Amino acid sequence: MGTPDFAVPALRALAEAGHEIACVYTQPPRPAGRGKKLMPSPVQLEAERLGVAVRSPVSLRNAEAQAEFAALAADVAVVAAYGLILPQPVLDAPAHGCLNIHASLLPRWRGAAPIHRAVMAGDVETGVTIMQMEAGLDTGPMLHKVTVPVGRKTTGELFDELGDVGAAAMVEVLADLAAFPPEAQDDSAAIYAPKIDKAEAKIEWAKDAAVIERLVRGLAPFPGAWFELDSERVKLLLAEVVDASGAPGTVLDEDLTIACGTAALRPLRLQRAGKPVLDRAEFLRGRPVAKGTILA
Repeated sequence: MGTPDFAVPALRALAEAGHEIACVYTQPPRPAGRGKKLMPSPVQLEAERLGVAVRSPVSLRNAEAQAEFAALAADVAVVAAYGLILPQPVLDAPAHGCLNIHASLLPRWRGAAPIHRAVMAGDVETGVTIMQMEAGLDTGPMLHKVTVPVGRKTTGELFDELGDVGAAAMVEVLADLAAFPPEAQDDSAAIYAPKIDKAEAKIEWAKDAAVIERLVRGLAPFPGAWFELDSERVKLLLAEVVDASGAPGTVLDEDLTIACGTAALRPLRLQRAGKPVLDRAEFLRGRPVAKGTILA
């Protein structure tokens, strides 16, 4: 049960490990691109490649959908970024319940955007947790954790890495369920990872450069942190902190070094609306920015 690219490695790994995959559940096709053509999810495309039956109900809350799921008589349901609420009858249907690949070291970062929040918060490490699902939001007992260093990775880079790490961890757990006894989460240590709000993506130059740099990595590649240059929105997808100072939002040199509340930020990758992602030198060749320019 999964939908985005994050879940594809798990589906592939389960097939390669020789598990019998009774069915794949994924979100229905969504309009995409300029033509708004209905596009199947990455998980659906992989399931079709593997020759596995696919179901894409709009909801699992009705009795008919729950009966269809129970009729699979599954030993276990593997869930990875599915995107639908699993009602109790669905959680209870498989013999060993529903096991989720969650992209954080629970109980830290329960919720919708654990990778983004870990990067934005400056966490030194993140990882995946294989957990037994229950009615609460990512509150179930944990079976296995794998830690991954964050370093200067973007959310996009961690998304890909944790997808692979989670797939391997799930295969390891399913190979010997008895070797991974469930461990209750410490609810007092729980931190929630809310969905990214569009308003968070606008860069506030009065903040510390280090905080902005984490925001940039945390929102790359999507939705992308942004600023305004002569009323044009520009996405900043990678940057470095440099030792310089000035009024926040002021361009300090011809290299597009931008003063922040503390220190300064030098862009490394940028994107104008409707244009490709460019490194700083390429960007400035096409759109020079004079020293002293004030960015909004």
